[in-house]
Amino acid sequence: MQASVPATTNDIRSHNMKFVTLISSIAAIGGLLFGFDTAVISGAIGFMQERFALNEFQVGWAVSSLIVGCIGGAASAGVLGDKFGRKKVIFAAGVLFVLGSLGSAIAGTFSVFVLSRILGGIGIGITSTLCPMYNAEVAPAKHRGRLVALNQLAVVTGIFIVYFVNSYIAGLGDAAWNVENGWRWMFGVGVLPGVAFLALLFFVPESPRWLIKQGRPAEALPILVKIHGEDAAKQEVLDIKASFAQEAGPLRDLFRPGLRLALLVGVGLAVLQQVTGINAVMYYAPEIFKATGAGTNASLVQTIMVGFVNFVFTILSIWLIDKVGRKALLLAGTSVMALSLVGIGAAFHTGYTSGTVVLLLVLVYVAAFAVSLGPVVWVMLSEIFPNRYRGRATAIAAMALWIADYIVSQSFPPMLSFAGPALTFWVFAFMSVVALLFSWKLVPETKGKSLEDVESLWSRKA
Repeated sequence: MQASVPATTNDIRSHNMKFVTLISSIAAIGGLLFGFDTAVISGAIGFMQERFALNEFQVGWAVSSLIVGCIGGAASAGVLGDKFGRKKVIFAAGVLFVLGSLGSAIAGTFSVFVLSRILGGIGIGITSTLCPMYNAEVAPAKHRGRLVALNQLAVVTGIFIVYFVNSYIAGLGDAAWNVENGWRWMFGVGVLPGVAFLALLFFVPESPRWLIKQGRPAEALPILVKIHGEDAAKQEVLDIKASFAQEAGPLRDLFRPGLRLALLVGVGLAVLQQVTGINAVMYYAPEIFKATGAGTNASLVQTIMVGFVNFVFTILSIWLIDKVGRKALLLAGTSVMALSLVGIGAAFHTGYTSGTVVLLLVLVYVAAFAVSLGPVVWVMLSEIFPNRYRGRATAIAAMALWIADYIVSQSFPPMLSFAGPALTFWVFAFMSVVALLFSWKLVPETKGKSLEDVESLWSRKA
């Protein structure tokens, strides 16, 4: 009989990474739902406007009602996640997404549609907060950046997929069919990834850090062993216990020295991710390209190109984030964003918008965002806050992000109309410079540090 060969350290590490990558990928599907639900309205709104005879205000409300739900979901995610556990609350959010998609598809009135979108938005707000947080809490420090950034990759994948789904469904019938039924199928398709997400969550363990916080280290240890190996897992339990030795105090404790700086960095990055204009470009890309003289079909093709670049450069960011670090990506990305936005504004100011000038500048801007502010902000929100405050602090930052998203997406059309595209894009360029300076002066490098090491970093700054 041939003797068995003991597993090598590399074999064990490979097995552990397969496990943590699997559960992180499942959690990241919450990001795919996020991307799908925010982008699906772009293909449906024209048909809905005719079906329900919507005025301009109602069109805006149809788009932004989801974001209102997201604000509420993000605001409640931290408290709920701390009380009931990351996994249970993420599962409940998946249920809300499925109900929201189904309700939007079968809505007989505009009011029912809006309520369904708000319901689904609550689920998206929760997953946008808790899914990156969950991935940060299960990931080894060396690979945490790329595993958390999987969530952003899933977001842009959802956006990219929905462009093709909407186009395919719209091609199944004529204009009358789309007005009556086509837009319903666009929303209804969202039920499929939602149900798949719920089914896959049964294979995901609870966050070991949450279990230890609840005084259940015996349940957390087997999970940590599968992630780190036995020896490292035991030390991890001790480190996590030590970080929870001081109980979380009232919300005002987040404004103490050290913690206050962490909260400032988190909220600042969240807001700057939005006020640099990304969702104005993503939500209104066809209108931007039409303003350059492109026809309807050409503008839709150019919009798909924007989605493709967003997808490809997010993959690049996942490869780079644990190699060059978070701060380096932020500094490089915001610099390129500012330059490209200045160029877009100059093109509109001089009237030199023909050909591919604006398209190329928009693609450069989107690529720079996808490498930097897009994934890095979600990674840092999941890792910069102390264990005992992470749920509530992350929820505050995520809520600030969604509020900024709502303000930008609502103000962009009036800004284009009254200030003109040149000044509008120069404002976004100025905010990109602010993001550059903010990242340079205040954002620490967290590459390769454990969550407990990051926590002690803020204590030293107190």
